[in-house]
Amino acid sequence: MTTHGVGIQSQQQALDSLTNMTTDVQAIGYEEYQQRINRAQAYMQEHNIAAIYLNAGTNLTYFTGMQWYASERMVGAILPAKGTVQFIAPTFEIGTLIDYQVIEGPIHCWQEHESPYQLFAKTLLELDITVAATIGIDESTAFFIFDGIRQAAPQHTWINADTVTAHCRMHKSATELALIQRAMDMTLAVHQATASMLYEGITTTEVETFINTAHKKVGASGNYFCIVLFGEASSFPHGVKEPQTLKQGDVVLVDTGCKVEGYLSDITRTYVFGTPSPRQRTMWDHEKNAQIAAFNAAQIGKPCGAVDDAARNYLTSVGLGPDYNVPGCPHRTGHGIGLDIHEWPYLVRNNPQPLQAGMCFSNEPMLVIPDEFGIRLEDHFYMTEAGPKWFTQPSHSIDDPFGLKE
Repeated sequence: MTTHGVGIQSQQQALDSLTNMTTDVQAIGYEEYQQRINRAQAYMQEHNIAAIYLNAGTNLTYFTGMQWYASERMVGAILPAKGTVQFIAPTFEIGTLIDYQVIEGPIHCWQEHESPYQLFAKTLLELDITVAATIGIDESTAFFIFDGIRQAAPQHTWINADTVTAHCRMHKSATELALIQRAMDMTLAVHQATASMLYEGITTTEVETFINTAHKKVGASGNYFCIVLFGEASSFPHGVKEPQTLKQGDVVLVDTGCKVEGYLSDITRTYVFGTPSPRQRTMWDHEKNAQIAAFNAAQIGKPCGAVDDAARNYLTSVGLGPDYNVPGCPHRTGHGIGLDIHEWPYLVRNNPQPLQAGMCFSNEPMLVIPDEFGIRLEDHFYMTEAGPKWFTQPSHSIDDPFGLKE
Protein backbone atom coordinates (compact mmCIF):
# COMPACT_ATOMS: atom_id res chain seq x y z
CA MET A 1 0.00 0.00 0.00
CA THR A 2 1.46 3.36 -1.03
CA THR A 3 1.28 6.42 1.18
CA HIS A 4 -1.99 8.29 0.71
CA GLY A 5 -1.60 11.80 -0.73
CA VAL A 6 2.02 11.30 -1.84
CA GLY A 7 2.96 11.51 -5.52
CA ILE A 8 -0.56 12.01 -6.88
CA GLN A 9 -0.24 15.10 -9.11
CA SER A 10 2.13 17.39 -10.97
CA GLN A 11 3.97 20.35 -9.51
CA GLN A 12 1.71 22.76 -11.36
CA GLN A 13 -1.43 21.04 -10.10
CA ALA A 14 -0.03 21.17 -6.57
CA LEU A 15 0.70 24.91 -6.87
CA ASP A 16 -2.75 25.51 -8.35
CA SER A 17 -4.30 24.00 -5.22
CA LEU A 18 -2.80 26.79 -3.08
CA THR A 19 -4.18 30.30 -2.55
CA ASN A 20 -3.10 33.45 -0.71
CA MET A 21 -3.87 32.95 2.99
CA THR A 22 -2.74 36.37 4.26
CA THR A 23 -5.44 38.74 3.02
CA ASP A 24 -7.08 39.15 6.44
CA VAL A 25 -3.94 39.11 8.62
CA GLN A 26 -3.96 41.57 11.55
CA ALA A 27 -0.53 42.99 12.35
CA ILE A 28 0.67 44.00 15.81
CA GLY A 29 -0.60 47.51 16.53
CA TYR A 30 0.77 50.55 18.35
CA GLU A 31 -1.20 49.84 21.53
CA GLU A 32 0.31 46.38 21.88
CA TYR A 33 3.85 47.69 21.47
CA GLN A 34 3.13 50.22 24.22
CA GLN A 35 1.73 47.46 26.44
CA ARG A 36 4.95 45.50 25.96
CA ILE A 37 7.01 48.50 26.99
CA ASN A 38 4.82 49.06 30.03
CA ARG A 39 5.18 45.44 31.10
CA ALA A 40 8.94 45.52 30.69
CA GLN A 41 9.24 48.77 32.64
CA ALA A 42 7.10 47.44 35.48
CA TYR A 43 9.34 44.37 35.69
CA MET A 44 12.49 46.49 35.57
CA GLN A 45 11.25 48.75 38.37
CA GLU A 46 10.36 45.72 40.47
CA HIS A 47 13.83 44.21 39.99
CA ASN A 48 15.86 47.41 40.23
CA ILE A 49 17.06 47.38 36.61
CA ALA A 50 17.64 50.97 35.50
CA ALA A 51 17.54 50.34 31.75
CA ILE A 52 18.06 47.72 29.06
CA TYR A 53 19.70 48.03 25.67
CA LEU A 54 17.78 46.60 22.69
CA ASN A 55 20.06 45.80 19.77
CA ALA A 56 18.94 45.71 16.14
CA GLY A 57 17.03 42.46 15.75
CA THR A 58 13.94 40.80 17.17
CA ASN A 59 14.09 42.37 20.64
CA LEU A 60 14.13 45.84 19.10
CA THR A 61 11.22 44.82 16.89
CA TYR A 62 9.27 43.24 19.74
CA PHE A 63 9.29 46.33 21.95
CA THR A 64 9.33 49.18 19.41
CA GLY A 65 8.06 47.74 16.11
CA MET A 66 11.25 48.82 14.37
CA GLN A 67 12.70 46.25 11.98
CA TRP A 68 16.44 46.68 11.60
CA TYR A 69 19.26 44.27 10.91
CA ALA A 70 22.32 43.93 13.11
CA SER A 71 25.63 44.99 11.56
CA GLU A 72 29.01 46.42 12.50
CA ARG A 73 27.33 49.79 13.15
CA MET A 74 25.52 50.11 16.47
CA VAL A 75 21.79 50.63 15.95
CA GLY A 76 19.39 50.05 18.82
CA ALA A 77 17.48 51.60 21.66
CA ILE A 78 17.72 52.18 25.38
CA LEU A 79 14.55 51.24 27.21
CA PRO A 80 14.70 52.94 30.63
CA ALA A 81 12.74 51.68 33.63
CA LYS A 82 10.90 54.99 33.51
CA GLY A 83 10.43 57.30 30.58
CA THR A 84 10.64 57.19 26.79
CA VAL A 85 12.55 54.81 24.56
CA GLN A 86 15.79 56.37 23.30
CA PHE A 87 17.11 55.32 19.88
CA ILE A 88 20.79 55.27 18.91
CA ALA A 89 21.88 55.21 15.27
CA PRO A 90 24.38 56.61 12.75
CA THR A 91 23.46 60.11 11.60
CA PHE A 92 23.19 59.09 7.94
CA GLU A 93 20.49 56.53 8.85
CA ILE A 94 18.16 58.97 10.61
CA GLY A 95 15.76 59.36 7.68
CA THR A 96 15.34 55.62 7.26
CA LEU A 97 15.09 55.14 11.01
CA ILE A 98 12.25 57.66 11.27
CA ASP A 99 10.49 55.87 8.41
CA TYR A 100 10.67 52.57 10.31
CA GLN A 101 9.62 53.95 13.70
CA VAL A 102 6.37 52.68 15.20
CA ILE A 103 7.05 53.70 18.78
CA GLU A 104 8.50 57.19 18.62
CA GLY A 105 11.32 58.48 20.77
CA PRO A 106 14.39 60.69 20.60
CA ILE A 107 17.07 59.55 18.15
CA HIS A 108 20.65 60.05 19.36
CA CYS A 109 22.99 60.10 16.39
CA TRP A 110 26.69 59.55 15.88
CA GLN A 111 28.92 60.35 12.92
CA GLU A 112 31.13 57.69 11.41
CA HIS A 113 34.27 58.86 13.25
CA GLU A 114 32.49 59.14 16.59
CA SER A 115 31.93 56.51 19.30
CA PRO A 116 28.38 55.20 19.64
CA TYR A 117 29.41 53.76 23.00
CA GLN A 118 30.25 57.17 24.40
CA LEU A 119 26.91 58.34 23.03
CA PHE A 120 25.25 55.46 24.89
CA ALA A 121 26.92 56.53 28.15
CA LYS A 122 25.95 60.17 27.55
CA THR A 123 22.32 59.15 26.93
CA LEU A 124 22.22 57.29 30.25
CA LEU A 125 23.32 60.51 31.98
CA GLU A 126 20.56 62.41 30.20
CA LEU A 127 18.11 59.83 31.58
CA ASP A 128 19.38 60.67 35.10
CA ILE A 129 21.10 57.31 35.38
CA THR A 130 24.10 59.05 36.89
CA VAL A 131 25.29 56.68 39.60
CA ALA A 132 26.21 53.02 39.49
CA ALA A 133 23.14 51.16 38.22
CA THR A 134 22.15 47.78 36.84
CA ILE A 135 21.87 47.85 33.04
CA GLY A 136 20.69 44.94 30.92
CA ILE A 137 22.25 44.18 27.54
CA ASP A 138 20.18 42.50 24.83
CA GLU A 139 21.33 38.88 24.80
CA SER A 140 21.78 38.96 21.01
CA THR A 141 24.16 41.92 21.10
CA ALA A 142 27.54 41.28 19.50
CA PHE A 143 30.37 41.23 22.02
CA PHE A 144 32.19 44.18 20.44
CA ILE A 145 29.16 46.41 21.11
CA PHE A 146 28.83 45.25 24.72
CA ASP A 147 32.57 45.64 25.22
CA GLY A 148 32.44 49.19 23.90
CA ILE A 149 29.49 50.09 26.11
CA ARG A 150 30.96 48.74 29.34
CA GLN A 151 34.25 50.53 28.73
CA ALA A 152 32.39 53.80 28.13
CA ALA A 153 30.42 53.44 31.38
CA PRO A 154 32.44 51.15 33.68
CA GLN A 155 30.65 52.27 36.85
CA HIS A 156 27.52 50.29 36.01
CA THR A 157 26.70 46.64 36.65
CA TRP A 158 25.96 44.82 33.41
CA ILE A 159 23.52 41.90 33.22
CA ASN A 160 21.91 39.80 30.52
CA ALA A 161 18.69 41.56 29.51
CA ASP A 162 16.98 38.23 28.85
CA THR A 163 15.68 38.44 32.41
CA VAL A 164 13.41 41.15 30.95
CA THR A 165 13.10 40.22 27.28
CA ALA A 166 12.34 36.55 27.88
CA HIS A 167 9.93 37.42 30.69
CA CYS A 168 7.89 39.46 28.23
CA ARG A 169 8.32 37.54 24.99
CA MET A 170 7.57 34.02 26.25
CA HIS A 171 3.94 35.00 26.95
CA LYS A 172 2.18 35.44 23.62
CA SER A 173 -0.84 37.71 23.21
CA ALA A 174 -3.98 36.76 21.29
CA THR A 175 -2.71 38.72 18.27
CA GLU A 176 0.64 36.94 18.36
CA LEU A 177 -1.05 33.55 18.63
CA ALA A 178 -3.23 34.40 15.63
CA LEU A 179 -0.18 35.33 13.54
CA ILE A 180 1.64 32.14 14.48
CA GLN A 181 -1.52 30.15 13.76
CA ARG A 182 -1.79 31.63 10.28
CA ALA A 183 1.88 30.95 9.53
CA MET A 184 1.45 27.35 10.69
CA ASP A 185 -1.68 26.89 8.57
CA MET A 186 0.19 28.19 5.53
CA THR A 187 3.15 25.87 6.02
CA LEU A 188 0.93 22.85 6.61
CA ALA A 189 -0.82 23.57 3.29
CA VAL A 190 2.61 23.77 1.65
CA HIS A 191 3.58 20.43 3.22
CA GLN A 192 0.51 18.72 1.79
CA ALA A 193 1.10 20.20 -1.66
CA THR A 194 4.76 19.15 -1.52
CA ALA A 195 3.95 15.53 -0.68
CA SER A 196 1.41 15.41 -3.49
CA MET A 197 3.90 16.24 -6.26
CA LEU A 198 6.80 13.95 -5.33
CA TYR A 199 7.97 11.46 -7.94
CA GLU A 200 10.77 8.94 -8.23
CA GLY A 201 13.94 10.69 -9.35
CA ILE A 202 13.16 14.15 -7.96
CA THR A 203 16.03 15.71 -6.03
CA THR A 204 15.94 17.36 -2.63
CA THR A 205 17.07 20.60 -4.30
CA GLU A 206 14.07 20.54 -6.63
CA VAL A 207 11.74 19.95 -3.67
CA GLU A 208 13.27 22.88 -1.79
CA THR A 209 12.66 25.12 -4.81
CA PHE A 210 9.04 23.98 -4.99
CA ILE A 211 8.51 24.65 -1.28
CA ASN A 212 9.83 28.19 -1.66
CA THR A 213 7.47 28.83 -4.58
CA ALA A 214 4.57 27.25 -2.68
CA HIS A 215 5.15 29.47 0.35
CA LYS A 216 4.97 32.50 -1.95
CA LYS A 217 1.70 31.15 -3.39
CA VAL A 218 0.10 31.11 0.09
CA GLY A 219 1.23 34.69 0.76
CA ALA A 220 4.66 34.49 2.39
CA SER A 221 7.83 36.00 0.97
CA GLY A 222 9.16 32.46 0.57
CA ASN A 223 10.76 29.97 2.94
CA TYR A 224 12.25 31.19 6.18
CA PHE A 225 14.16 27.90 6.16
CA CYS A 226 13.84 24.52 4.49
CA ILE A 227 15.29 21.06 5.12
CA VAL A 228 14.45 18.21 2.73
CA LEU A 229 16.01 14.78 3.31
CA PHE A 230 15.56 11.39 1.65
CA GLY A 231 16.51 7.93 2.89
CA GLU A 232 19.54 7.58 5.16
CA ALA A 233 20.10 11.35 5.08
CA SER A 234 16.92 11.74 7.16
CA SER A 235 18.86 10.34 10.15
CA PHE A 236 20.84 13.60 10.30
CA PRO A 237 18.53 16.04 12.16
CA HIS A 238 19.69 19.13 10.27
CA GLY A 239 20.69 17.52 7.02
CA VAL A 240 23.72 16.63 4.96
CA LYS A 241 25.84 18.56 2.46
CA GLU A 242 24.93 16.70 -0.73
CA PRO A 243 21.43 16.56 -2.30
CA GLN A 244 19.67 13.21 -2.64
CA THR A 245 17.46 11.67 -5.31
CA LEU A 246 14.15 10.08 -4.33
CA LYS A 247 13.61 6.36 -4.78
CA GLN A 248 10.93 3.87 -3.79
CA GLY A 249 10.85 3.03 -0.09
CA ASP A 250 12.72 6.17 0.99
CA VAL A 251 11.81 7.99 4.16
CA VAL A 252 11.01 11.60 3.23
CA LEU A 253 11.63 14.25 5.91
CA VAL A 254 10.58 17.84 5.21
CA ASP A 255 11.10 20.59 7.81
CA THR A 256 10.16 24.12 6.77
CA GLY A 257 8.54 27.37 7.81
CA CYS A 258 7.70 30.92 6.81
CA LYS A 259 7.02 34.32 8.35
CA VAL A 260 3.75 36.22 8.76
CA GLU A 261 4.26 39.77 10.06
CA GLY A 262 7.54 38.56 11.52
CA TYR A 263 6.05 35.53 13.30
CA LEU A 264 7.25 32.09 12.34
CA SER A 265 5.97 28.65 11.47
CA ASP A 266 8.03 25.49 11.80
CA ILE A 267 6.53 22.11 10.88
CA THR A 268 8.14 18.77 10.05
CA ARG A 269 6.46 15.90 8.29
CA THR A 270 7.99 12.46 7.74
CA TYR A 271 6.49 9.74 5.57
CA VAL A 272 7.55 7.08 3.08
CA PHE A 273 7.59 7.33 -0.70
CA GLY A 274 6.02 4.04 -1.64
CA THR A 275 5.25 1.26 0.81
CA PRO A 276 6.54 1.58 4.39
CA SER A 277 8.60 -1.31 5.74
CA PRO A 278 7.62 -2.88 9.07
CA ARG A 279 10.60 -1.15 10.74
CA GLN A 280 9.71 2.24 9.29
CA ARG A 281 6.14 1.76 10.44
CA THR A 282 7.16 0.77 13.98
CA MET A 283 9.52 3.71 14.42
CA TRP A 284 6.99 6.16 12.95
CA ASP A 285 4.42 4.99 15.50
CA HIS A 286 6.94 5.35 18.33
CA GLU A 287 7.68 8.91 17.23
CA LYS A 288 4.00 9.82 17.19
CA ASN A 289 3.44 8.24 20.60
CA ALA A 290 6.38 10.18 22.06
CA GLN A 291 4.98 13.40 20.62
CA ILE A 292 1.56 12.70 22.18
CA ALA A 293 3.16 11.80 25.54
CA ALA A 294 4.94 15.17 25.54
CA PHE A 295 1.72 17.02 24.67
CA ASN A 296 -0.25 15.29 27.43
CA ALA A 297 2.45 16.15 29.99
CA ALA A 298 2.23 19.88 29.22
CA GLN A 299 0.02 21.17 32.01
CA ILE A 300 -0.16 24.60 33.64
CA GLY A 301 2.32 24.90 36.51
CA LYS A 302 4.37 21.85 35.55
CA PRO A 303 8.04 22.45 34.74
CA CYS A 304 9.09 22.57 31.08
CA GLY A 305 11.51 19.74 31.81
CA ALA A 306 8.61 17.40 32.62
CA VAL A 307 7.49 17.53 28.97
CA ASP A 308 10.87 16.33 27.78
CA ASP A 309 10.83 13.64 30.48
CA ALA A 310 7.49 12.31 29.24
CA ALA A 311 8.67 11.88 25.66
CA ARG A 312 11.97 10.33 26.70
CA ASN A 313 10.34 7.98 29.23
CA TYR A 314 8.05 6.63 26.53
CA LEU A 315 10.96 6.04 24.18
CA THR A 316 12.90 4.27 26.91
CA SER A 317 9.90 2.04 27.59
CA VAL A 318 10.04 0.70 24.02
CA GLY A 319 13.79 0.13 24.06
CA LEU A 320 14.98 3.38 22.51
CA GLY A 321 17.60 5.62 24.07
CA PRO A 322 17.91 5.88 26.98
CA ASP A 323 18.68 9.56 27.49
CA TYR A 324 20.16 11.06 24.31
CA ASN A 325 21.50 7.78 22.98
CA VAL A 326 20.56 6.57 19.52
CA PRO A 327 18.60 4.77 18.28
CA GLY A 328 16.47 7.30 20.11
CA CYS A 329 16.06 11.06 20.49
CA PRO A 330 19.44 12.88 20.52
CA HIS A 331 18.13 16.36 21.30
CA ARG A 332 15.57 18.24 23.42
CA THR A 333 11.86 17.71 22.84
CA GLY A 334 11.03 21.28 21.89
CA HIS A 335 11.73 24.99 21.72
CA GLY A 336 9.74 28.17 22.03
CA ILE A 337 8.77 30.09 18.89
CA GLY A 338 7.68 33.60 17.98
CA LEU A 339 9.73 36.28 16.26
CA ASP A 340 12.68 33.87 16.50
CA ILE A 341 12.53 30.30 15.28
CA HIS A 342 14.07 29.15 18.58
CA GLU A 343 13.30 31.22 21.66
CA TRP A 344 12.27 30.81 25.28
CA PRO A 345 11.25 28.62 26.97
CA TYR A 346 12.75 25.26 26.00
CA LEU A 347 11.33 21.79 26.58
CA VAL A 348 14.55 20.29 27.83
CA ARG A 349 15.53 18.14 30.78
CA ASN A 350 15.81 19.91 34.14
CA ASN A 351 14.27 23.18 32.90
CA PRO A 352 12.30 24.31 35.99
CA GLN A 353 10.38 27.07 34.15
CA PRO A 354 6.69 26.55 35.00
CA LEU A 355 4.35 26.21 32.04
CA GLN A 356 2.07 29.24 31.81
CA ALA A 357 -0.68 30.45 29.49
CA GLY A 358 0.57 32.04 26.28
CA MET A 359 3.76 29.99 26.03
CA CYS A 360 4.34 28.36 22.62
CA PHE A 361 6.42 25.27 21.89
CA SER A 362 7.55 22.92 19.18
CA ASN A 363 6.95 19.25 19.97
CA GLU A 364 9.53 17.17 18.07
CA PRO A 365 11.19 14.30 19.97
CA MET A 366 12.90 13.10 16.78
CA LEU A 367 13.96 9.49 16.39
CA VAL A 368 17.37 8.88 14.85
CA ILE A 369 18.10 5.36 13.63
CA PRO A 370 21.77 5.61 12.58
CA ASP A 371 22.69 4.39 9.08
CA GLU A 372 18.99 3.81 8.31
CA PHE A 373 16.63 6.79 8.63
CA GLY A 374 15.16 9.38 10.95
CA ILE A 375 11.58 10.19 11.89
CA ARG A 376 10.64 13.69 13.00
CA LEU A 377 7.04 14.74 13.51
CA GLU A 378 6.99 18.38 14.54
CA ASP A 379 3.89 20.33 15.46
CA HIS A 380 3.57 23.26 17.82
CA PHE A 381 1.20 23.89 20.69
CA TYR A 382 0.46 26.80 23.00
CA MET A 383 -0.57 26.79 26.60
CA THR A 384 -4.05 27.86 27.69
CA GLU A 385 -5.36 27.97 31.24
CA ALA A 386 -7.03 24.63 30.46
CA GLY A 387 -3.85 23.02 29.12
CA PRO A 388 -2.06 22.64 25.78
CA LYS A 389 -3.70 23.36 22.41
CA TRP A 390 -2.26 22.35 19.04
CA PHE A 391 -1.59 24.94 16.36
CA THR A 392 -1.65 22.08 13.84
CA GLN A 393 -2.98 18.60 14.38
CA PRO A 394 -0.31 15.89 14.47
CA SER A 395 0.31 13.76 11.42
CA HIS A 396 -2.46 11.17 11.15
CA SER A 397 -0.58 7.96 10.26
CA ILE A 398 2.35 6.75 8.21
CA ASP A 399 -0.09 5.58 5.51
CA ASP A 400 -2.12 8.81 5.55
CA PRO A 401 0.09 11.57 6.97
CA PHE A 402 -2.33 14.42 6.21
CA GLY A 403 -5.53 12.65 7.24
CA LEU A 404 -6.99 12.83 3.71
CA LYS A 405 -9.05 9.63 4.10
CA GLU A 406 -11.00 11.01 7.07
